[in-house]
Amino acid sequence: MPAYAIGNLRPLTHLPEDVLIYIERIQATLDPFGGRFLVHGAPERDVREGTWPDALVLIAFPSLADARAWYDSCAYQELLPLRTRHIDGDILLIDGVAPDYDPAVTATALRAAQAASSSA
Repeated sequence: MPAYAIGNLRPLTHLPEDVLIYIERIQATLDPFGGRFLVHGAPERDVREGTWPDALVLIAFPSLADARAWYDSCAYQELLPLRTRHIDGDILLIDGVAPDYDPAVTATALRAAQAASSSA
């Protein structure tokens, strides 16, 4: 099942050299774990609900185990301070859904769970 690293980052208006080096080098840390960028910063955006002032980063991995192994790897941990010293943000590693995922099945299961808990 695919997994994702999601970053909600609050970048500075001027990026220090450390951050530019981080951006240059991050792909090399992703490659051994099958990581690839799907979204990187999202400067062009169309916010339809709420607000989204921050930069979005979305990286796909073959599995959650790969995402965790990448984040915990020595190569990434050595690179990480180049970003974290300058940019605040929130990072999440999360499972995706299987290719045959059906939200209607999820709705049925949620409905049944709610009915069971309200009758208890």
